[in-house]
Amino acid sequence: MTLTRTTRRRKRLAGMMAATALALSSVLCGAGAAGAETRAEAGAAGAESGAAAPSSPSLEFAHSDTQALLGTAYTAALDNVLRTNTIAWDPAVYDKSGLMDPDVGIVRAGGGYPQPWTRDASVNSWNATSVLDPALARNTLWSTVDKGADGELRVQQDDQQWDQVIWVTAAWNHYLVTGDRAFLRDAYRTAADTLAIREHASTAGYNAKYGLFTGASFFNDGIAGYPAPPADATESVSTGSMPWPGVATGMFLSTNAVYYAAYANAANMAARLGRPAADVAAYQGKAAALKAAINKRFWNARTGLYDYMLLADGTRGAYQEGTGLAFALVFGIADPVRARSVLAHATEMTWGMPDTYPNWARYSDEQPGRHNAIVWPVVQGLWAKAAARWGAQETFASETARLARLAGNNSGFWEIYNGRTGVVDGGWQRLGDTVKFHWGSQPDQTWSATAFIDMVHSGLFGLDFGDQGLSIAPTLPAGWGDVTLRGLRYRDATLTLSLHGAGTAIRSFKVDGRLVPGHTLPASLTGEHTVDVTLTGAVDKDRDADGVTDSRDRCADTAGTPALLGCPDPGRIEAEDALNTGGVKTNVNHTGYSGRAFVDGLWSPGASSSYTVHRTTSAPTTASLTLRYANAHSDTRTMTLSVDGHQVRQVNFPKVSDSWDDWGSVTVDGIPVDGRDPVVTLSYEPGDNAAVNLDRAEFHFPAP
Repeated sequence: MTLTRTTRRRKRLAGMMAATALALSSVLCGAGAAGAETRAEAGAAGAESGAAAPSSPSLEFAHSDTQALLGTAYTAALDNVLRTNTIAWDPAVYDKSGLMDPDVGIVRAGGGYPQPWTRDASVNSWNATSVLDPALARNTLWSTVDKGADGELRVQQDDQQWDQVIWVTAAWNHYLVTGDRAFLRDAYRTAADTLAIREHASTAGYNAKYGLFTGASFFNDGIAGYPAPPADATESVSTGSMPWPGVATGMFLSTNAVYYAAYANAANMAARLGRPAADVAAYQGKAAALKAAINKRFWNARTGLYDYMLLADGTRGAYQEGTGLAFALVFGIADPVRARSVLAHATEMTWGMPDTYPNWARYSDEQPGRHNAIVWPVVQGLWAKAAARWGAQETFASETARLARLAGNNSGFWEIYNGRTGVVDGGWQRLGDTVKFHWGSQPDQTWSATAFIDMVHSGLFGLDFGDQGLSIAPTLPAGWGDVTLRGLRYRDATLTLSLHGAGTAIRSFKVDGRLVPGHTLPASLTGEHTVDVTLTGAVDKDRDADGVTDSRDRCADTAGTPALLGCPDPGRIEAEDALNTGGVKTNVNHTGYSGRAFVDGLWSPGASSSYTVHRTTSAPTTASLTLRYANAHSDTRTMTLSVDGHQVRQVNFPKVSDSWDDWGSVTVDGIPVDGRDPVVTLSYEPGDNAAVNLDRAEFHFPAP
């Protein structure tokens, strides 16, 4: 059966419930100016889509700890997008535009969401897919476009109005990355028709009194993302946002920022296509008016931030909205004074920039709302993009490291995390007077992965795609070490980009070993080229507060001890801080654990938990390892211990008790280690039965 666009979105929401009971150009566009199948089924579907995907780029840091943290996350993010979430598609459902390539797949929203929802498709293309695989991104963008009876193209029409609008920025970015004029012609038609529809919409349309667009905020399609009012204390009308009259008629920072970018980029499209000057001027005028209205209606001099909302009756909401603040900085709505103020006054939680903040009265630290005082990686990515664009090195570094750790600690990129603990957590939502519903957080979320890829591409390497070429303005934080990005395709060229030193100021810029002026590669570049950038001007503080400055810290973004030059003491490594793969993730649903959580998910062959054992010497020796674990099975469970990829022995975990709240310990002696940073892994291998919970690992070395 062919599903309408609105029906498919409703099916998404139903499935979630069941599963859980952007010259305006380069300044505006960030990177350009932004039921589910199993993993195996998704990979197979991608393989069936026809043409082979281009080879992936690779990332390599000179510092081993940075590589383990950031390099590992980058590789996992690429796998998420190009393999796990690249799928085949049904022409009857998706090719309403008639512009899709049947030999190319599409990118779905992620685990639990088998379709390429418009907002997800747009953000993923903007963040990463247009760079990684232009054909795949183009197909995915067209999969969310309909053709009307009159032949006009328009982004799918339903009550999620921001979906339609963010598409325009993604489409302009796609052109800047690829130079595809045929795509641009059709994208402009789509943008013009879609914006006209939105301007005249009776619901979520234009409010002439305030000069702003109404309707739900860009990110918050659930009422948990709104204070009361427009919600009420029990969320009695709906768990969604648009059924609430106060939301439908309200005006929100992020949505108006997205409209501003859409108008600015529609003007860019019109100008590039040689449209009449009046067309260009009309879009520019609308963009300028909206920018002025945003700064007039949302800026709050008292807080030094933009407010989140303005209700129809004039009520202001001096709350913090992560996407709205990020968009104001990324799209150039904020002038330099306001941008610096936002960066200085915005509140970040322990594990990143929250969606909305602080807790609404009906939620709490113990039960955070699904869209309130909780961390979505897609919001983290936008905030990191904004921080890098405005030279906030420490903010960029911290947000990037946080997301890398969240992914590394939890077997990849999940949908939502608890902002205080970093545990995988879908958040809470009211269902009426007495019930709160605890959502699940879905795995393998594409826009969580593309958020991290964009942190590397537009943040770390400062890739800024323009009509005439690719500008490079990196942000390399102190302590990360030199880094190289290999195999990055840009139009008809393949690039190897290397950053040296630290900071944001370019001391030298070499192409193929020769110093060149400026820092832009022409769009006409072809073939293979190397780019070496030497940087200065690093902010050298102590991001992880371990008493070692970042430039001297071997583990600059993981708090450690001065004796180990800033690396964690191997005498106590919490399992939630290990590199966990194969479904292993953090949890807090049992008691008695140490640290912020424990890990579970050691249920399937290949699941593993890896501990980097930082040492002050590289001399070979043997160590003992004590593991704190829980086993409430009736029998002894086993896992395999390896060092640097070499299996050493099988480890027994006897039953502790009948309760998963009780913990025991087991010690393994005579473990051979070599080098300063050996990696010790516990994994579920053939012959093991695993299925235990792990709390922490303690490594002990013989006295010198």
